[in-house]
Amino acid sequence: MSLRRSARVRSIASAAVAQEDGQHESEHMPPTTTPNKRRKISKPTAVPPITPTPSAIAFMTNSSTTKPTPQPPATRPIKLHSTNAPLLTPGGSTQFYSIHEDNTSPSKAVPHTPPTTNKTLLSTACEHLISIDPTLEPIIKKHHCKPFSPEGLAEKIDPFRALASGIIAQQVSGAAASSIKAKFVALFSTEECANGFPTPKAVVGKPMQELRSAGLSQRKAEYIQGLAGRFNDGELTVKGLLEGKDEDVMRELVAVRGLGRWSVEMFMCFGLKRTDVFSTGDLGIQRGMAAHVGRDVGKLKGKGGKWKYMSEKEMEEIGEKFRPYRSLFMWYMWRVEDVDVTAVQDN
Repeated sequence: MSLRRSARVRSIASAAVAQEDGQHESEHMPPTTTPNKRRKISKPTAVPPITPTPSAIAFMTNSSTTKPTPQPPATRPIKLHSTNAPLLTPGGSTQFYSIHEDNTSPSKAVPHTPPTTNKTLLSTACEHLISIDPTLEPIIKKHHCKPFSPEGLAEKIDPFRALASGIIAQQVSGAAASSIKAKFVALFSTEECANGFPTPKAVVGKPMQELRSAGLSQRKAEYIQGLAGRFNDGELTVKGLLEGKDEDVMRELVAVRGLGRWSVEMFMCFGLKRTDVFSTGDLGIQRGMAAHVGRDVGKLKGKGGKWKYMSEKEMEEIGEKFRPYRSLFMWYMWRVEDVDVTAVQDN
């Protein structure tokens, strides 16, 4: 037998052995089955986004000044559906605050209450909330609502500074926002700043590239310069923010690029100290209200990629009862899970 033929025979024999081994191996393998329906692989549930309330509000209401301004009277009337914070002009030279008594129609006024002042607003509002829902009492007793206390109502607010600071704080961490804000202010001379923040006129005159050098994105720089232009041209005024109706102030501010509804609601509530602001889009408030009515918020899941603890319609229906102090009701809803209210609910 030639070497070539021997090699061919060995090759054929090896192939036969391999085929036989494969058959034996297949006998010991579990049969493959095709499921009637493809099994869905469940994805881990995402953690609901954290409401940006704390850091954003801190930036919008940080109104510390570097020079003295006239102080409001020790006791002054509070006007519902109007601004109750002392407002500074964009230049910081003049301070305005409401000196009018509440002119709410009798049909909408809280019954059997004396005229409300900056010293009695918090107690009056809390009494009203508890009269509507007694289960709020332990929450109210545990948490002091500083924004609407006498000291909170005395905080001076520069509207341009507050709103511009809110834009700077959008979608960045608190530390990053503080750094960007410091660099932004450093772009301007002392003469161009009022109370430690540039005036609208100074911002309008600053080249866009210089504004961006502070760490602002192109869009944020445009937003802040556009906001400055509205104040500088008189489209937005302290008088309008002070005396305008809630819906009018909301409409004027959301028309400004860079100011969404949530940002304006937070500014109106914690900056302007308006008493009847209510945000249905805030996840913290949604969660607090859902927990307050007895739902297990830990088991609520997002649908369609969006987290929803309670519908806007239901929130509005519940919140309606607490007019004209929905701002305070909203503030307490952020803290409702800190207090066990079962004892009150059982009574």
